[in-house]
Amino acid sequence: MMELKQVGVMEEVFVNEEELLRVGGIITTHGLKGEVKVFPTTDDIKRFKKLKEVFLQDHKGHYFLLHVESCKFFKEQVILKFKEFSDINEVEKYKKCELFVDREHAVPLEEGEFFIADLIGLSVVSDDDTFHGKITDVLQTGANDVYVIEEDDTKRELLLPVIPDCVLDISLENQLVKIHILKGLL
Repeated sequence: MMELKQVGVMEEVFVNEEELLRVGGIITTHGLKGEVKVFPTTDDIKRFKKLKEVFLQDHKGHYFLLHVESCKFFKEQVILKFKEFSDINEVEKYKKCELFVDREHAVPLEEGEFFIADLIGLSVVSDDDTFHGKITDVLQTGANDVYVIEEDDTKRELLLPVIPDCVLDISLENQLVKIHILKGLL
């Protein structure tokens, strides 16, 4: 007699997108039992071992709560198995979809650390009170992060290394980053 396995049912959930942090994106399927390969977008790849739930955003922008059943690592990628999927056909359509956690389940930050999502849109002012624009992206280079600052009037981009000599203060409350422009940077 064949045994039927109860698989979780995906239900759409409504979330406050401002409270979500991206932790990875589904690259492709892995094997036949519904596992997926995930490209992590978090500094700490090991955080996936402690992950119990994620929000999947599908190609139409809808969010679904998924429950992590297992996690393993292969090179720089994460292989996740969700309770909601039991075979490759069920997960195939979610390739290139993003995975999120809410802030409540995010990795705690150290003093002076910030989530990239919180930095995007902050105004940037130099120590001589010159307004330089807003942060539009954060590049993670390995040695140090680099803030991409788009100047409002020219749409020119300033690439600012995130080092103590350049980034003097970050105030999320005031939505402001105070910087010092080193000689030759402009």
